[in-house]
Amino acid sequence: MAIKISSRRKLLIICGVLAAPNALVAQGTAADFARAEGLRDRFKGLIVGAVDQTAWIDSTPRFWYRRSTKTGTEFMVADAETKLKRAAFDHGRLAMSLAALLHRPVDSTALPFTTIAFADREQAVIVTVDTTRLRCGLTDYRCAPAPQRGRGGGGGVGGGLYGARAPDDSAPKTSPDGKWEALVRNYNVYLRAVGGAQPTVLSTDGSEANYYTQRSIVWSPDSKRIAAYRVRPGYQRVVHFVESSPEDQLQPKHSERLYNKPGDVLDQAQPVLFDVATKRQMMVDNALFPNAYDISALAWRRDGSALTFEYNQRGHQVYRVIEVDAATGKTRAVIDEQSPTFFEYSAKKYRYDLADGKEIIWMSERDGWNHLYLYDGATGRVKRQITKGSWVVRGVDKVDTAAKQIWFRASGMERGDPYLVSNYRINLDGTSLTRISDGDAMHAVAYSPDMKYFVDSWSKVDVPGGFVLHRTSDRTVLMDVERTDASALLATGWKPPEVFVAKGRDGTTDIAGVVIRPMNFDPNRKYPVVENIYAGPHGSFVPKTFSSQLGMQAIAELGFVVVQIDGMGTSNRSKAFHDVAWKNLADAGFPDRILWQKALAAKYPYVDVSRVGIYGTSAGGQSSLGALLFHPEFYKVAVSSAGSHDNRMDKIWWNEQWMGWPIGPEYAASSNVDNAYRLQGKLMLIVGEMDRNVDPSSTMQVVNALIKAKKAFDLLVIPGADHTSGGDYGDRRRWDFLVHNLMGVEPPDRNRGSGVATSSIR
Repeated sequence: MAIKISSRRKLLIICGVLAAPNALVAQGTAADFARAEGLRDRFKGLIVGAVDQTAWIDSTPRFWYRRSTKTGTEFMVADAETKLKRAAFDHGRLAMSLAALLHRPVDSTALPFTTIAFADREQAVIVTVDTTRLRCGLTDYRCAPAPQRGRGGGGGVGGGLYGARAPDDSAPKTSPDGKWEALVRNYNVYLRAVGGAQPTVLSTDGSEANYYTQRSIVWSPDSKRIAAYRVRPGYQRVVHFVESSPEDQLQPKHSERLYNKPGDVLDQAQPVLFDVATKRQMMVDNALFPNAYDISALAWRRDGSALTFEYNQRGHQVYRVIEVDAATGKTRAVIDEQSPTFFEYSAKKYRYDLADGKEIIWMSERDGWNHLYLYDGATGRVKRQITKGSWVVRGVDKVDTAAKQIWFRASGMERGDPYLVSNYRINLDGTSLTRISDGDAMHAVAYSPDMKYFVDSWSKVDVPGGFVLHRTSDRTVLMDVERTDASALLATGWKPPEVFVAKGRDGTTDIAGVVIRPMNFDPNRKYPVVENIYAGPHGSFVPKTFSSQLGMQAIAELGFVVVQIDGMGTSNRSKAFHDVAWKNLADAGFPDRILWQKALAAKYPYVDVSRVGIYGTSAGGQSSLGALLFHPEFYKVAVSSAGSHDNRMDKIWWNEQWMGWPIGPEYAASSNVDNAYRLQGKLMLIVGEMDRNVDPSSTMQVVNALIKAKKAFDLLVIPGADHTSGGDYGDRRRWDFLVHNLMGVEPPDRNRGSGVATSSIR
């Protein structure tokens, strides 16, 4: 291989600056690229017995799961009582049936779905391929479109539009006693006897601009009253797309998508009550819900005395459970959750009504950690805090009303990694806290419907783990259903990521991350650092379960140390840790990330933090560009894909949650568009022209601002692509860009076809 050395490098070598032999070892070589590009095929089938999906089958003692094999994946069924397991179906026959239906090849070891649902007493499975729901028989192995699921419920309103507006239900709603039907005609509510032809009008105030919805209609359990929403529609923003290179025609195609953005006027819902006997209409006073971001489906109390709904106020700082007296229409806030920053409704909201609402289990971060509380449904006061401590409830699996117990998931309760999830049980009075899943690992537990058994899929990022059947009563292991075997992967020289912890910006909080090194790692070399970033406040993202970490490992093979970090502003820690993101998405935890990487370099001299690159997609695309705009003293190179670069341009539901409402100066302060003039370092932008998740104009507005600021950058637009980091082509362009700009090495000349890299030594 020819080595090209720049004149400056020649001078440094002559002067003896690079006299140390280890400094002359080339990185980013043709061999490194070949190893990175071949990693997917090389690693295929080397992790066997890893379980990624499972569910119990109806009310039986059987469960299905999907496991990895040497050739791909396989669906299995196991029986908790007989301790026997078998293939869930004939994978070959099912693949052939799907191929005939879909008119494309289907690999039996890589079926085009990840979950299944048994039907017809396990004589069929329901699967979803692409967006189509299919029923496949397990006797004749014929597949056909399956009936779509019914919507059910009363139908909430608001939250913005993201894609096509759901069509309103057309079927009349029948009363519980079977005598009456309620329906919407000409935007108003009508009532008719079942089997009757002529309906009676109950409302006359509906119109195109203020209409009743069939979906929202709910009958009281005693069939005496009807409740429904009358909706005043908001602004229907449309994002336009031009597909430049469609597969089925020469000329471009235009399409559009409903897509509300921060600040847009939203649908507003007004609950209305109707008395069946008197035909009286009763408007519900909206003093407690004046400005909804969204409002949940209407739900009646079982005794018919009242109905409830949940109100999420615009700005996400007020969240209420509201009860409406059925006789008077008067409202009261059963629960009134308020926060000076944000109420995290998308992942940290839980409500369970006990005894028809006499008591309510509610989730809140009011004491600084996500915990469960017991409310008095009559007074709206907290009776007691059920869980408490410097740890986080991550979800509720079951409320056992008879035993007065809650089965839940939590992280941070045990010593060690505060993100590892375990399972617990606690009494409603806060006593008898019991750990269910044992072991220092990430646990994913599924209980049988009768709670007699549970299966536990566990692992750590550096421990393969297993899939185990337990008896719930005493947690006895009944069967090692699967044990993950990674010996073949380890035999290649691959090593699992190192878990690394350093202090954050406050000097006391532990910041967690992982370190991935190349398989030919040499501690005598100097390695540039590449950070994989995703800093969305809706979760935490450093991997906690075992896998080959293929994407990051491939980048490491080029001659980098690759890191991933959960800085402040991400979720699943304390409320204060999370609140760093409030109206400040530009922060992205960078003060913590930078300190973490400096601590890594202090421990390992081979880590070169004078050459740090960063890449990310979506919110990670926003953050990776933000690294160059706001922290150019540390980050030198960025590859930003499908970035939500200006939070005013992106979807309403994600951005108003963290950046607030109404739109304030914080949006501009965090905008990569408004701050594009700050660019230092080397930047590549990647965007799919048909991105339906993040408006692709967000990237093009950054491009426009960079051009106006006379900045140099690279742009890759992928025709026909949706929300993407570029696929295989994008991967290679990302690798090339990082190698060229962090190592001073020319990547392979892919246009020459040989794939041979020419390099300069740095």
